[in-house]
Amino acid sequence: MKSIAVIYGGTRPNGNTETLTKLAIKGLEADSIYLNEFNILPIEDKRHAEEGFSNVGDDYNDILTRMMQHDVFLFATPIYWYSMSGKMKNFIDRWSQTMKEPQFKGFKENMSKKRAYVIAVGGDSPYIKGLPLIQQFKYIFDFFGLSFEGYIIGEANRPGDIYKDEKAFYAAEQLRETLNLSSMNEL
Repeated sequence: MKSIAVIYGGTRPNGNTETLTKLAIKGLEADSIYLNEFNILPIEDKRHAEEGFSNVGDDYNDILTRMMQHDVFLFATPIYWYSMSGKMKNFIDRWSQTMKEPQFKGFKENMSKKRAYVIAVGGDSPYIKGLPLIQQFKYIFDFFGLSFEGYIIGEANRPGDIYKDEKAFYAAEQLRETLNLSSMNEL
């Protein structure tokens, strides 16, 4: 059975992105990773430094190890300034460091065996202005050979506004069916 890791990038508990994502995984077994609950320091780029990267003593390695135990990743982020949240960006930026870490040998190859989805919610014409975010994820996934299976964009600004976006709710229900069928086909 394919296992799912949901990586939440929002900073507001029970926010619109989380609400929509929870609908998409309702009834499915998923490991929910709330990046906001962890200390993830920004990358200090030492890719070309003689000494290389050093351990920064945050929660990043533990989160990554947990995520990599799964086959399917669902990245859930609010759309902040036409991009992903800062927490999500810090997490993904650190992947550069991970590719150089001996403890994560084969990281890029292992990523190429996974599948990914994105759920993003924004309040300022997100069906148009959220597309650069989707393209950004596509480029990231392409770099790793990570299969980009699809995305959902929702429109919401104030808490609870996501309930007004019937199109996004329908897409979340369709994603849940897809994930459920995929899991059943693996049995």
